[in-house]
Amino acid sequence: MKSRSAALLHAHRGECGKTDYIAGRGNVGYVRAVQLIHGYNTMLSGGYPCGIEVETRDIALAAIDAGASVIELGVPFSDPLADGPVIQRASQRALRHGTSLIDVIELGKQIRRQSQAGLIIFSYLNPILRLGLENFTTAAQDAGIDGALITDLPVEEADDYLCQMRMHDLATIFLAAPTSTDERLKRIADISRGFVYAVSRTGVTGARQEMAQDAKKLVHRLRKFTKLPIAVGFGISTAAQFAAVAGFADAAVVGSAIVQAIENNPGNEAKSVAEFVRQLSAVGSTQATVGREADS
Repeated sequence: MKSRSAALLHAHRGECGKTDYIAGRGNVGYVRAVQLIHGYNTMLSGGYPCGIEVETRDIALAAIDAGASVIELGVPFSDPLADGPVIQRASQRALRHGTSLIDVIELGKQIRRQSQAGLIIFSYLNPILRLGLENFTTAAQDAGIDGALITDLPVEEADDYLCQMRMHDLATIFLAAPTSTDERLKRIADISRGFVYAVSRTGVTGARQEMAQDAKKLVHRLRKFTKLPIAVGFGISTAAQFAAVAGFADAAVVGSAIVQAIENNPGNEAKSVAEFVRQLSAVGSTQATVGREADS
């Protein structure tokens, strides 16, 4: 893992006597792609649209070829309370195909054979508990997965999870919300590895017409507590929103808009995702350069 590109930059000795990664890579099960330099995150749903073996893998690889450096592999779940209707539909379709956490890890293994992009498991806690923490971390490490983001695991209850993840050299990404106190943001920053996921607004995932102003304020608050890359997600769906986030954050997470593109283009999923990612990458690259110059 230490020899791979871009996202895992360096490490230090951490809890449980193992290595903690400071900068990390991405996730799929839904496919998410994150670029930590100009930053974006694309999201598909594992096993969606037509099964996990070929279609989702090909969409993920198309996103990587279009410029994604990190892929988040999302695990379908029956009660995705943090997700809006687009991702809920994708998750339900994937479950009808019988997609499981093990299938998503196997998907990551297939992607790893063809790419050195970052791979992060994106899941609710229940599928991981059902598999078992030790079984999950062992399988993820063996597959070449770089880390995980568990949407409904609060930092206050994460000790066992953190220990197992550290023992297997897996990055731990946590969500930081605009409503979090500074004390809680510091705790999140202290135990995060890879990057910190800043939630742009309260509510569920899904496309929005406007970018919440809370996102920029949250990123500035987090900067006081961490030097990790900060990715902003929830509600980013257009090139303009992506460019705006690229001006103040290290990455932008685009989820529902990617899943919607897949839903709207049956038989042409990989190409439609690649085209969308290229558009975001081009806009984000320019805006990120301008933003960094303005901050200097």
